[in-house]
Amino acid sequence: MTTHQRELIENAVGPAPWYWKTFPPPEASSGQEFEWRYHGDEGELPYLVTLGLAQEPHTPRLALNTYCRAFNLPSKMLGIWCPEPRTVRLLCFDPDQLKAFSFVDIVGWFKQSTERVYSATEPLAEFEISSTLPEGVHKVEVPEPFRALDELLLLTSYPARTRDDAACAIYVLYPHAGLVEVVPQKWFTPNQYDVGRQWISRVARDPDSHRILGEAVRVGNFELSEDGKQVERWLSTST
Repeated sequence: MTTHQRELIENAVGPAPWYWKTFPPPEASSGQEFEWRYHGDEGELPYLVTLGLAQEPHTPRLALNTYCRAFNLPSKMLGIWCPEPRTVRLLCFDPDQLKAFSFVDIVGWFKQSTERVYSATEPLAEFEISSTLPEGVHKVEVPEPFRALDELLLLTSYPARTRDDAACAIYVLYPHAGLVEVVPQKWFTPNQYDVGRQWISRVARDPDSHRILGEAVRVGNFELSEDGKQVERWLSTST
């Protein structure tokens, strides 16, 4: 694995809470500095990741449950995506409009809720993509705030009908074009892997080779084939 490939994988955004340090800080139009924070594995707010102003460490403005990921939009907006039952949900927030709330509001809330995102402010826009779409390219209705983004790689579990079917898919979303390409990971099957204990955590596009690189927990780092459906080669393996 080259240094370039290692950096691409290490900088790829993974899901909360395990990869919270990969979340990019929002670039607010006001110039205010925001910071992501993790609240530990124990206590009243276990596994919670929050966003707040750098100078207000005890005042959250956004809280994320497990499997959420953050990304920045070119319009200085903050994007969040997360898996939901049978869909992938995408939300857009204006960081400057996020209202503060109290930790008291969310103590115990995530444990009881299937909601992935808590905010005292409504998102500017949101939409969902079915996670059961067949392989291939599909049209999707993408709200305006997302359309300045060229490409976004989404990961979702995939309905494997047999133990030899793909248990995960990469959704290559092209917001500016209103298209999503569903790319089943045909190498990642229940017969080959302990799905759940082993899982694909994050992927990134190599701008030089245009191949997709990624990390699979308890498996290793990989480079996919040109069509994105098979592992072309392993860059490292877990011991």
